[in-house]
Amino acid sequence: MRRYLRLVRIFVGATLSAQLEYRANFLGAVLASLGEVGVALLGISILFGQPGVTEVGGWSFREALLVTGFFMLTEGVISVFIQPNMSKIAEAVRTGNMDFTLLKPIDAQFNVSTRNLNVLRFPDLLIGLGLIGYAASGLVVTPGGVLAALVLYGSAVVIVYCIYLGLSTTAFWFVKTQNVTELFSGVFGAARFPVAAFPVPVRFVLTFVLPVAFITTVPAQALTGALGGGLALASPLIAAALFLATRWFWRYAVASYTSASS
Repeated sequence: MRRYLRLVRIFVGATLSAQLEYRANFLGAVLASLGEVGVALLGISILFGQPGVTEVGGWSFREALLVTGFFMLTEGVISVFIQPNMSKIAEAVRTGNMDFTLLKPIDAQFNVSTRNLNVLRFPDLLIGLGLIGYAASGLVVTPGGVLAALVLYGSAVVIVYCIYLGLSTTAFWFVKTQNVTELFSGVFGAARFPVAAFPVPVRFVLTFVLPVAFITTVPAQALTGALGGGLALASPLIAAALFLATRWFWRYAVASYTSASS
């Protein structure tokens, strides 16, 4: 474990040195983050901006804003921690650099999942946390709700990681997987709204087919104490099942990998 932590520190240090070399890059990333949160807030404003509308699908404005906050926080997690690593898998397979990754004396999945960071999108994390804090300040929130939200959001991060890892692992056979991950990113955009705001068929798909609801809506419900026991139990179970499945899929892909030198 100490060796893994030391490697993470090395990776983080190298990333910071490379990405913070030019201030214009950081400024551009901040503007991109502000533009993204502006689009999300515009969508919420349209939903609640109609005369006489105080609730959408049983959600008040601040409750819906919680969902938007969790969406922005997750966008930050994806942009900072997940996407920079998953996007390198296809490149490593195509160029043959995956050979060197598999030869290193550390777990290959851990290696490909932690080597890169996009610190320029760190403002997404701060914006998400700020929105959550602002929305929660006008709601009744208990310590138990905060604890439940933390646990379920941890499950949500695992779900997102597993989806991206599973899609990126297909690069061992198809090499170019960018279109697939972009497709999921497009679907994930629906997570900026409470799942109850959608028609029942769409709600079913976003909950049981593509578990988008468990990423933003469920943690927001937990924070306000409105979450039922079934969904609270289902979220960590889905996260655990996806982790085991993607772990098996990764090992299967590595076992079937034909190195560039063979």
